Amino acid sequence: MSIRVLLADDEELLRVAFTMILRAEPGMEPVGEAADGAQALRLARELRPDVVLMDIRMPGTDGIEATRRLVREVPGTRVLVLTTFDLDEYAFDALHAGASGFLLKNTRPEELLTAIRDVARGDAVVSTRVTRRLLERFAHQLPATALAGDRRLGLLTAREHEVLVNTARGLTNTEIAAALGLAEPTVKKHIGRILAKLELRDRVQAVIFAYENRLVRPT
Repeated sequence: MSIRVLLADDEELLRVAFTMILRAEPGMEPVGEAADGAQALRLARELRPDVVLMDIRMPGTDGIEATRRLVREVPGTRVLVLTTFDLDEYAFDALHAGASGFLLKNTRPEELLTAIRDVARGDAVVSTRVTRRLLERFAHQLPATALAGDRRLGLLTAREHEVLVNTARGLTNTEIAAALGLAEPTVKKHIGRILAKLELRDRVQAVIFAYENRLVRPT
């Protein structure tokens, strides 16, 4: 089954270029193009794509607001935001709004295609290290949740709590396994249970959750 992709960018040339890349790749299907966030929302509701490539800075409804509404209104669709700078404040806002990751606009075609597949599969395409850099730079924007922390934290076992903290610190599964004396497949199982218990989509959202609940703090 092909991965259905909706393109949202106010630059027509970029939309054309991405559409050509997707059409040339087996298993990819560009299903529509939007020039702004409002149009992206309308098309997402109508077409139900697997992935939306969402430009952050668009006229009218920007990519951040469109992402926030899209993940709420079209839960089966994932958002991969496009940005010019890897530490763009807008990229952080998009992640916090519910995007599954972000890409630079000048990313290579093979990286774009890999990212789309990863997001469609349910993974995040931003490394936890990059997410942490974003959070450390913009942590002052994070809302302070109750000092006691989110009630869902009580659902985690002590080991799952350790895995979550290490994930938020930017460690890979391999590094977490070495730090905690676990097998790597065991770490993956822990992360899957953590995401399920905390009702989170991916590792990026887990990192944000950990910062919001002050399990880790910016250095």
